[in-house]
Amino acid sequence: MAKKSPEPASDNDPPAADGDIFSPDELAGGAWLFEQTWTFLKGVPSLEFLPPADRPEIAFAGRSNVGKSSLINALVRQGGLARTSNTPGRTQELNYFTNTVRRLYLVDMPGYGFAKAPKEKVDAWTELVRDYLRGRQTLARVMLLIDARHGIKPVDETIMALMNEAAVSFQVVLTKSDKLSERALPKLVASVQSALASHPAAYPAVLTTSSEKGLGIADLRATIMRLSTQYA
Repeated sequence: MAKKSPEPASDNDPPAADGDIFSPDELAGGAWLFEQTWTFLKGVPSLEFLPPADRPEIAFAGRSNVGKSSLINALVRQGGLARTSNTPGRTQELNYFTNTVRRLYLVDMPGYGFAKAPKEKVDAWTELVRDYLRGRQTLARVMLLIDARHGIKPVDETIMALMNEAAVSFQVVLTKSDKLSERALPKLVASVQSALASHPAAYPAVLTTSSEKGLGIADLRATIMRLSTQYA
């Protein structure tokens, strides 16, 4: 059953790395949004199976094993919603999630950069992602997940270039940020921000998160709530 009122968000989360600040109301709204029950709607193997383009969509992209499913599960407070696996390439479709109180889709995109899947599957997933990015008018933003331990890789640059071409706004979300020291993390953030300066589709705020520790989750929730309001 949908919960009726938001509760205050935790004060432990720092603001987004470039100073993108959220008001207490925005943080509370993000907390409320993700206290609702989220459900799996459908898996989309090709574009003809997409649901109606009648609401904003926030998509999650990233290399295989970047922690995408774990982050989605932490975001929605439901441990088993997005499927997690140690085997690269388990997400083979565009997986859509929704809730009953706000017109919004979360989309778990197939991971890229994996090496263990058959080439024909890799090609099919790659084409699906390209077609989706180029043609989905209700795609409000792509959350591009980057493993904080490894930083931006050439395969990430390829996806960024595609989103530049398609004029799809994307925002970098650093995962597993708790694995870096307090000295190393700001240096990585600065390096990522420098790299993003050459990408016109990049949103400047870099979010630092940890699914395991819960770091940055409140800001990510508030970001999505803000987007859902802007694009509703």
